[in-house]
Amino acid sequence: MLSISHLYVYPIKSLGGIELSSARLTDRGIEHDRRWMLVDENNRFLTQREFSKMALLRTAIHANELTVYEKGNEVDKISVNLYPTGNGTVNVQVWDDVCEALVMSNEVNEWFTQKLNMSCKLVYMPDVSKRKVDTEYAFNHEITGFSDAFPVLMIGQASLDDLNSRLEKPVPMNRFRPNIVFTDGTAFEEDTMREFHINGITFYAVKPCARCVVTTTDQETGITSKEPLKTLSTYRTGNNKVYFGQNILYKNEGTIKVGDELKVVETKEALQLNA
Repeated sequence: MLSISHLYVYPIKSLGGIELSSARLTDRGIEHDRRWMLVDENNRFLTQREFSKMALLRTAIHANELTVYEKGNEVDKISVNLYPTGNGTVNVQVWDDVCEALVMSNEVNEWFTQKLNMSCKLVYMPDVSKRKVDTEYAFNHEITGFSDAFPVLMIGQASLDDLNSRLEKPVPMNRFRPNIVFTDGTAFEEDTMREFHINGITFYAVKPCARCVVTTTDQETGITSKEPLKTLSTYRTGNNKVYFGQNILYKNEGTIKVGDELKVVETKEALQLNA
């Protein structure tokens, strides 16, 4: 039986995630997932791709507050309301998408500017801001937060185990920043899922996830290397991209929890990868 082994939420894009025992699925992903984002002076999104130090900024949720602190220095922290009213709105850019966001206070923005040693500000996606997923893969005009492209990312534990069996030094799952991890499957079984159910919610695996250099950043140190992308590229490449994990859409909202059964309803052909 396939079952959920881990659930994660990443309140601020490209910052540290939070492990959950249960997760509520909203209209744009797991509740609070990537509703926040750091942007530069041109209101363009910032990620670990260019600033690996972002990995060391950790997040925590207590009651109605989101707290951010630097790893190893929990005393120096900043907090914002989980449901902010903001400090004015701006149009922000995430890849090719432009959407409206609320800007946080000068105090908050100065804190992040000092931590990253660059001018930046924290923004929040309000409910009225609707960022649609790629229409080529959408079923019903689905939306997402500040994720790269889709509201949920899922990876099988067996897939990571397969990768680690090929690496000199194993890597943890946090290199890949999934929302859902399932266990008891075979390596890359998620590639063959088309439709599956968890706790009465219908999910669809719509697009394999192309991986980038964020996977090469150690989330505990912020130090980058060539792995695991180098090894993945030897056996998980197609269309000049390296794939690991599946992007997920879903039909209805609800709650899922660790231990829930993942029941595959419909399958599809596995990925066509270069030999």
